[in-house]
Amino acid sequence: MKSIEEKILYKGKWIALKETAYTAKNGEEIRWESIERTNTNKTAIIIAKLVPSDRYVFIKQYRPAINNYILGFPAGLIEGESLEEEALRELKEETGYLGTVKSISPILYSNAALLADTVRLVTIEVDENLKENKKPVQHLEAEEEIEVILVSKSNVKDFLIEEQKNGTAVGVGPWYVFCGIDCF
Repeated sequence: MKSIEEKILYKGKWIALKETAYTAKNGEEIRWESIERTNTNKTAIIIAKLVPSDRYVFIKQYRPAINNYILGFPAGLIEGESLEEEALRELKEETGYLGTVKSISPILYSNAALLADTVRLVTIEVDENLKENKKPVQHLEAEEEIEVILVSKSNVKDFLIEEQKNGTAVGVGPWYVFCGIDCF
């Protein structure tokens, strides 16, 4: 495959629709549409675990694209600071929790057929015995509506299934992390 040309078909405040022309292995010219963010293409998804209770932090957030609430992990765009600092900042903003970064995944892609975004999974440990984590306070932006939900690992699958039965969408991340290949 060889890219021949790229052009922006539409550019809004947050996203752009791009068309890429490329040559397939049989020599045929193919055109493909994809979406790019206009500010950054880097995202951190945070898998936070409270210690010592071993509960995991989920968020329930309204997303206009699906006109529904969806269960997922805290996450945010990486626009400048270090990945660790941005992940900790996003966790604090969306959940109120302070934590310690334990690991960071390599660069991953969530939907390379459509999006140019890269994703890094950041695992964070939250010491729930710290004074600051006893009654965490969210620091949400005006357009954000986020509910924090804590679930023990052994209850995650049942929790996700029950929430979906009640009409809440479930993100691929929580299902894959906690129910993925082990659920077969």
